[in-house]
Formats: sequence, C-alpha cells, structure tokens
Amino acid sequence: MLSPAASPLFWPLPAGGGQYAVRLQLEAGSEPLLPLAYSPWLYLTPAHLALQKSPGEPLHFFLENREVGQTVAQLSVFEGEDQTEARSPWQAPFGAVQAADGLSDAVLRAFLEAVQEQLQGRGIRQLTLRPPAFAYQPRASAQLTHLLTQLGYRVELAEINMHLPLTRSYRAGLHPSERRRLLKCERHGLRFEQEPPLLLPLAYEFLRRCREEKGQILSMPLERLQELFQKFPRNHFLFSVRDAQGEWAALTVAIQVSPDVLYNFYPASPVAYNSLSPVVLLNAGLHAFGQASGMRLLDLGTSTLPTGLNQSLLQFKRHLGGVASLKLSFTKAL
Repeated sequence: MLSPAASPLFWPLPAGGGQYAVRLQLEAGSEPLLPLAYSPWLYLTPAHLALQKSPGEPLHFFLENREVGQTVAQLSVFEGEDQTEARSPWQAPFGAVQAADGLSDAVLRAFLEAVQEQLQGRGIRQLTLRPPAFAYQPRASAQLTHLLTQLGYRVELAEINMHLPLTRSYRAGLHPSERRRLLKCERHGLRFEQEPPLLLPLAYEFLRRCREEKGQILSMPLERLQELFQKFPRNHFLFSVRDAQGEWAALTVAIQVSPDVLYNFYPASPVAYNSLSPVVLLNAGLHAFGQASGMRLLDLGTSTLPTGLNQSLLQFKRHLGGVASLKLSFTKAL
C-alpha cells in the first residue's frame, strides 16, 4: 500500500455532497490507497498496468468514497510520445473506466470531468478510451456510453464482440453444421488438452505459422506472451486440440479476465485441418473449462481486421452459438 505522500493530487468532488474525492497517482502509483469496492479486471490491476509501458507518463485516477473508505472507480490514462494525446489502455484488449455498482450518473460524470480537467492542464489535447464489450457489464457499459456521449466524446470505432453464455449447453447453441463438425472431431479421435506453459515457444511458432497461412501476424512477440504467463500464471492458459497421432490440430491462449469471464485470445488451426474444424472442439473445451470454474461467459472477441470486418469469422462465431454485443472506442479533442 502506498503512503499518502505518494499521491501528489487529491481533491474533493462537488457531486455527492462532499462524500467523494479524486486521487491522482503517477508513475508506479497504480495501487489504490483505499480498498476497491469491486473486483478489478485483470487489465486494471496494478501488476498489469505496470507492464503497459507508454512513451509518456501514466496517470492513475481513483474515485474515493471517503464516507465508507473505499475506492469506487478508476481510470488509468497513458500519455503518448508527444504528450499531447493519451489513451486507455496502452497495451491491453480494453481499459478505460471501471466503477462499483450503483454509482450515480452525477458522481461518475463529475469524476470524468475532473479527469478531463487534469489532462487538459497537463497539455493533453486528445483522449481515447476503449472500454470492454457490453457483455461484461451491460448496465455499467450503457451508463458510461451515455455519460461519455453527454461529455462530447464520439465513437471512433464500433465493433461486434461475440461471447458464449456459460449458463447454456455448448452443444445446444451450435448450428447444425457445427454440431456435425464436433461429432466428426470426436469420431476421428481429436481431444482437448491443457498444455504446460513450458511449451509456449513451440506453441507460439505453431500460432505464427497458422496466422501466416491466412496472411495475418501475431499482435505480440513471444517474450511479451511469456512475461504475461510468468506474471499472471493463474490467469493465462494454453489449451490445445490434438489429433489421434498426438499432433496439434488447434491451439489457443485463453485469459481469465475476471472471476467470471474467460477470453479466447489467440485461437488458431492449420489449413490442413479445415475438413475437421478442430476449433469447434477447442471452444467446446474452453466452454467446459469455464463452466467448471464457475465463470459466466466465454469471450470470443471481435472479428475486426486492419482491413475491416472479417465476415467469415463473424459467421463462424455465430454458428458456435455466439451472442453479439457492442465494443465501442471513444475519442474526444480536449
């Protein structure tokens, strides 16, 4: 826990009758001084924020409820190279604001306005926020979207994010064609396995070759992936589908983003296995793993490529029983 001296800025909010205050912490100050009133997403934990190395200074804003002695919202912003633009997150699938349930519109808006004022005072001229998909917290996402729109933010990117509800049977949600493929995988002796992290270098090369076959590249180097597995061993998993001869037919890196969400981050399969569609069995295994772990949803991610929407990938996720939700990125000139 940091000492109060590590917090260079602390000021009360007019909203909420003086009950709330904002604390700004710099550099390594991503640890809140007051306990959190919610379970933070992995990407907003101090350890993960410390790995998001931006060229400029990281600014960690915390909203504190002084009456109950808790941190009730947070927003970590990372300055770019020229220190006139900033965004949240810097290196993560999402970031932006996380807040406790029941926080009023007035208080959350006042928090956002206070952050904006501080950034303007530091010379930041543009801020980009990338919150999680609506499926994570539908009510909180709707509230944040409403408030950001009121404050003049515009939607820079609107994506379709797909997920599988883990309260539902995997087979029941499958399109008939995918159900046939799943049965075909089982008849051919394919099996789902969890692999040890020591196989990461081999797995990374497998993933790289699979992406290369489709004219795509991996978004992070092996060293970064190994670092994530080392820093967060309870949150990162390597899963595979092996054929009857024991060869890899599909692989993925899965991330437990929160106690109730598993993210299928890096799925891949060689073109040679297209006739079997082992990724259908891979997702069956992830679904079973998430259910057994008491999770609520399996995040299949977006289907966005640099060239635009990948329609075939989106259709495949729909055939898996995927449910769509919005994933929005916001930006504002300050």
